[in-house]
Amino acid sequence: MDQLIEFASNNIILAGLWVALVAMLVYSFVAGFTSPVKEVGTHELTQLVNKSDAVVLDVRSPKEFKSGHILGARQLKQEEVKSRDFKKLENQKDKPIIVVCAMGSSARAIGNAMAKAGFSNVKVLKGGMNAWQNASLPLAK
Repeated sequence: MDQLIEFASNNIILAGLWVALVAMLVYSFVAGFTSPVKEVGTHELTQLVNKSDAVVLDVRSPKEFKSGHILGARQLKQEEVKSRDFKKLENQKDKPIIVVCAMGSSARAIGNAMAKAGFSNVKVLKGGMNAWQNASLPLAK
């Protein structure tokens, strides 16, 4: 313990970076558990679509969407994403909605905005379309 304290006092910048990294790691785990938007895997997505009539919402660019998307997915235009305009989904508020982006990171912010807008069952595809394609699941073009 004495060596750890001595190391931290001799290397304040390294110790500070280490504490910051640990704090960010803990925050990411806590935020994931407390967030109203949960992540689902590719298997869970297919089950939700088949059994619960879930809506898949693709928020990628039109070019990416045309190159390949999940069967039955709807696209939300970039203008609607930026302005948080979810009017065309108002009649889907009670259905499960799965937000999909390229890697899963930007979908979480959109999912949180949808949850604040009153959508009760919003989920995010973990890993985004990359995970879908890596699982060799079908794409519509």
